[in-house]
Amino acid sequence: MSPAIKPRLRRTLNGLVVGITITALSGCGTLFHPERKGQLDGRIDPVVAIANGVGLLFFILPGVIAYAVDFSNGTIYLPGTQTAGVDAMPLDENMDVAALEQLLSEKTGKRVSLDSELLLVEEVDSLDEALALVRMSGINDSERLATM
Repeated sequence: MSPAIKPRLRRTLNGLVVGITITALSGCGTLFHPERKGQLDGRIDPVVAIANGVGLLFFILPGVIAYAVDFSNGTIYLPGTQTAGVDAMPLDENMDVAALEQLLSEKTGKRVSLDSELLLVEEVDSLDEALALVRMSGINDSERLATM
């Protein structure tokens, strides 16, 4: 090998190792599917899991970090398992709590109690504000929100 080729080969290999390490450290699902951020759970995407597993071949740490990043962001999960939506419903100002619970129960198909700590009912000034609250909740349902 000539002396000029050695530094070029070394730079190429160094660049390749740095690129693979950065990809593994940032999490493959986060790079491949950033739109999935915020999913809470669901079925694991085998392509992302295998890509993260490749990081385990280049030492344990990059693969473990890739899995941790993807699980914490929710990008390792397949889409479509969690949904959120906004229904605009004008409410009568004279509506009492029982009537509101009945209306919400009919819309959701489940029994709704406004005393539940898991339920948040909030009055908003516009549909844009309601959509912003859904986006901030971390649940992504782009198909339904796009049709609004």
